[in-house]
Amino acid sequence: MRYVIIGAGAVGGTIGGLLAEAGREVVLVARGAHLEALRSDGLHLTTEAGARVVHASTAAGPEDVDLRPGDVLVLAVKGQDTAATTEAWAGRPVAGGRTAGEDLLLVCAQNGVDNERTALRRFARVAGMCVWLPATFLEPGRVSAAGSPVPGILTLGSVPAGAPDADLAEVGADLAAAGFRAPVVEDVLAWKYAKLLSNLGNAVEALCGPIRSDDARALLADTVAEARAVLAAAGITPTDPEVERRERGDFTLVDLPGVTRRGGSSWQSLVRGAGSIEAAYLNGEIVLLGRLHGVPAPLNAALLRLAERAAARGDQPGEVDPGEIRTTATTAASA
Repeated sequence: MRYVIIGAGAVGGTIGGLLAEAGREVVLVARGAHLEALRSDGLHLTTEAGARVVHASTAAGPEDVDLRPGDVLVLAVKGQDTAATTEAWAGRPVAGGRTAGEDLLLVCAQNGVDNERTALRRFARVAGMCVWLPATFLEPGRVSAAGSPVPGILTLGSVPAGAPDADLAEVGADLAAAGFRAPVVEDVLAWKYAKLLSNLGNAVEALCGPIRSDDARALLADTVAEARAVLAAAGITPTDPEVERRERGDFTLVDLPGVTRRGGSSWQSLVRGAGSIEAAYLNGEIVLLGRLHGVPAPLNAALLRLAERAAARGDQPGEVDPGEIRTTATTAASA
């Protein structure tokens, strides 16, 4: 089984790097300066086990990879890039005469719950991955994961729910051999909705900086409460928080030598000046469901609007006060 990591950034780079280190065949798909660094100097990977350089095959895109039966495509791009990326890969030929969309398993190693639905438009075999992986990617060629006692917990399941894809057990075993916890569950989207609730704070962190003040904590709590009301109206039941805590067990974050982890994926998007942010597939998912089911979600709508504005303007994290977010929400709700 070969793993084609589509988007070898923080999450994809860590997963691909550890799989390669464990002896699995891996192709890291990246672009720009990151791709150049991977090709010239390898992947610099830091975990609790230490810093090292991992060498794996690289590609700039689907045209660089001769796909073959048994390949697993691991999609690790941000949600805003899922549609274009799946379109680019689905029609690629697989040795034997069929296409990637017809034959290959696509695993969505992404935040949010819309990626799998988007992927199913073009891929017959789709699995979700609920990613608990505190990874950082701020510099070309370098990624880190600050999880302990394992780098991350990667919960897998087929979409739609039901009997798991025949290859998922092997994928889980390979991820376990690479050092992750990787259980296969029946309803992975229940886990991903639960993770979505925690990811609603990504925009708060990106806009306001570390969530340490009472105002920021209160904003986050109200944002999550708003989202829970929306999910209830939509008839969606996320995995129970107590079950989540039990499954995570002793998993925690640790300090890594030479690495400063200051924020999550949306924070990192602003720091890198990526020009886009995944808030539409996190806070925006709650806004969408709220509008479909008649439940207002003004805080999530304000966070979405301000996060996308910050990304478009090239703002750095921490430039917005929590009070401004509440004012934006109140003004929009009363309009």
